[in-house]
Amino acid sequence: MSSNSADRASDSRQGTKPRTVAGKVMLTVVAVVTGISPYLADWNETHVLNPLWTPHARFHNGQTMAMGTLLALATLYFVWRRRGDARTNLYAATGFAALYWVSQAAAILYPGAAYFDPRFDTPDMYIGGLPVQAILEIVMFGLIAGAAVLSRPALSPYRPALSPRRPDAG
Repeated sequence: MSSNSADRASDSRQGTKPRTVAGKVMLTVVAVVTGISPYLADWNETHVLNPLWTPHARFHNGQTMAMGTLLALATLYFVWRRRGDARTNLYAATGFAALYWVSQAAAILYPGAAYFDPRFDTPDMYIGGLPVQAILEIVMFGLIAGAAVLSRPALSPYRPALSPRRPDAG
């Protein structure tokens, strides 16, 4: 057996497969972007510092930015958690990673919502005809899906995929 084969076998036994690590790194990238991007996008004259915004609108923008930070922290916790079931940790990490981006994607559906205020709606805010927010959402969802596939723990050979049906269970 070559040393690479031995290393892969050892990694497999220890549960540190390169695929799993790659998936964790992808989810870590999503978490970092989720925690930082609301501040980069909103702490300026288009949002928080916009003199036309009411204090209550700023309150909700602050709520959104804080939620991004909290979801990022929850994602990181479950991505790198060593205790507990690997599959459950992965479900929690991908769920927390996706929540911010799902809520951003859904925000355009509210009455009167627009991707940009008219004075900031310029051609440089679009890529391939899509608003930058939509591009970022697509990238984040792609990373989350890829990470879920890469990090998905194999079923134990001693645990069936589905529980067998009891003969007396009608």
